[in-house]
Amino acid sequence: MRNKQYVSVNQSTTEKNTNFTTAYTDNKNLSATFLKKQLYESLISLDGVSQSPRYHPEGDVLYHSLQVFQWARRACDDPELWAAALLHDIGKAVNTSLHAQIGADDLEGLLSPRIVWLIRHHLHLLVAPKRTRRWLRNKPQLGELELLRVWDLKGRSPSATVIDPIEAIDILMKHTPSILFCSDAADYYENKELG
Repeated sequence: MRNKQYVSVNQSTTEKNTNFTTAYTDNKNLSATFLKKQLYESLISLDGVSQSPRYHPEGDVLYHSLQVFQWARRACDDPELWAAALLHDIGKAVNTSLHAQIGADDLEGLLSPRIVWLIRHHLHLLVAPKRTRRWLRNKPQLGELELLRVWDLKGRSPSATVIDPIEAIDILMKHTPSILFCSDAADYYENKELG
């Protein structure tokens, strides 16, 4: 396996005590710590998980996921899209062929319905592009899936320099209110089957 290059985005990263509302516990610091730990463990479980060199010349899933995250951060200022980009393949730690479903199921109720929906459906434009475009015609979800697909394809460089996984999670944690589960948005991103 190739030697991965991680760089620090901010050498003096300090944790901010983010105030947010959550149904998990009354202790907000404990909730932030729990969320950070869950996301980090999900992400780091991808280290060393190999992929087909034909489609993924970059190597393991963690290296790929960090590249996709960086592409998302360069392209937009939407923390939910960043989270979907970073976590879209976490299910590969369990099962490659069912990774979209597994990853979404693992994050359901923890992260926003929008993030979970994007992870669950991130392969639709690959496996059924015409049906997906017809299913999501005139809906913002189509544009979001298209962005995620573009970043997914760009995140395949065998020589990219990526940030450290904990720094990627720290970046998301600065936007905790945006990425947390909130039932108000659940109806818009229902997990319906592809029509």
